[in-house]
Amino acid sequence: MSDSQGWDAIDRALSGLYGHDAPFHLGTQHPWRLGGPDPLDGISIYSRESPTPHWHYIGYGMSELYEKESANSEVSGWGFEFTVRAARVADGSPPPLWPAKLLQSLGRYVFDSGKWFAPGHTMKVSAGIDPDRPESAVRGLVFIEDPELATIVTPHGELKFLQVVGITADEFAAAQGGRAAALLERIAPCLPLWVTDTARASLIA
Repeated sequence: MSDSQGWDAIDRALSGLYGHDAPFHLGTQHPWRLGGPDPLDGISIYSRESPTPHWHYIGYGMSELYEKESANSEVSGWGFEFTVRAARVADGSPPPLWPAKLLQSLGRYVFDSGKWFAPGHTMKVSAGIDPDRPESAVRGLVFIEDPELATIVTPHGELKFLQVVGITADEFAAAQGGRAAALLERIAPCLPLWVTDTARASLIA
């Protein structure tokens, strides 16, 4: 029996979406469980052409990848794994690193604070999320269920794939007070699969 049954369950979910496509994979040399700085043991990145060119990042590490450690048999770890979709440019560039750094940063926040995320939650990001675009209007995040990856049951419990979506400062303001669902409904036609494009302008201005 595999000693990484949780990881294998995530891989099976991804194979259902991407078949035998080989992703880029970013491994963590010194993971959190061994005293390192990064809570995610790895991030897989898939190239997509439709409905708009983008990179799909999926993290491994918010759920229990190797063995059952928590007392709650129904939920694996924190009960989710982060995903994010980043707009892809047409110049053949490799996947950018800022989405991976964002997911590691969010994981670090959860591990350090004990606070977790769920669909409909928001977070302000004052400094922006892409260091190469300090002028970006994207200054907030909203969390949704990944539209293509369902909740799955692993040998260590259930987990959902929680997608992180970059939103502009005024969109973030419009989502406050429990209005995230209304904001998402308003901007959905312009953001297929909720791809984050740090170059875009506000959709509600």
